[in-house]
Amino acid sequence: MITTIVRVVKRFLILVPGIVIGYFAYHNLFPAFDRWLPNELAILVTYILAAYILTPIGVRVFRLFVKPSHVPLYSTTPDGLACDPLNIGVVGTRRQLIQAMTKAGWHQPEPRTPRTLLRLILSIVLKQPYPNAPFSNLYLFGRKQDLGFELPLEDDPSHRHHVRFWAASHTGDPRHLDHVNFWHRVHKSDLKHERILWVGAASLDAGLGIIRHNAQLTHMIHPDTNAERELIARQLHRTGLVKTSHSHKIGRPYRLTNRVLTGYLHADGKMTICEL
Repeated sequence: MITTIVRVVKRFLILVPGIVIGYFAYHNLFPAFDRWLPNELAILVTYILAAYILTPIGVRVFRLFVKPSHVPLYSTTPDGLACDPLNIGVVGTRRQLIQAMTKAGWHQPEPRTPRTLLRLILSIVLKQPYPNAPFSNLYLFGRKQDLGFELPLEDDPSHRHHVRFWAASHTGDPRHLDHVNFWHRVHKSDLKHERILWVGAASLDAGLGIIRHNAQLTHMIHPDTNAERELIARQLHRTGLVKTSHSHKIGRPYRLTNRVLTGYLHADGKMTICEL
């Protein structure tokens, strides 16, 4: 009971920066823009400033004082909120991982730039294929993913499989050494030959939705992340590049409230590790 109350209080506190900025936007920003812009454009400009600039800054300042601390079972957003569960692992060199995922039909995303983001928006609106579309950064070990791959679904950029990988071999933040050591206990990396464990978070974009704490538009993640793990494991085996694979229990089954309104994710606490 106490744990539930603490969880609810923490979730409410995360909303506080958004509530404050929403109030400020409604009473101060919008009236200022409404004086010299058409009503519809004033609403759009206010929304962009509040959702994409002010709220992210507010949440990240909040995170300076309230830092997340969790067992490394899931990745986090730049704001430190829980996101995609960790469910797939690959043992090999960086080159081997790229070679295996490419042979399995996956694509590496382009960097996030104004040009690629504009192309992504147009591809979603026009329903045009964009196999190398950029995707957002998630964090583990105090850093963003080292490698990412995506697999288009029916040539619709709003529906795609994607996976992010982090090398469990180094971290620039000593606070995350325990996390790296956790994965070293799962698999001892052969650093001499640069064959290491790549910890992955695989998920499926199943449409678009609104982020609950800042009202930004983003992809809705399909709740069954276990299916994504099995998909990648099957595809890697079909390449003929997998030597062995096994399932490893890294924790108990759990459910995460997704950052998208009405969304959630569930995981069985297992990771399939494929050795190349």
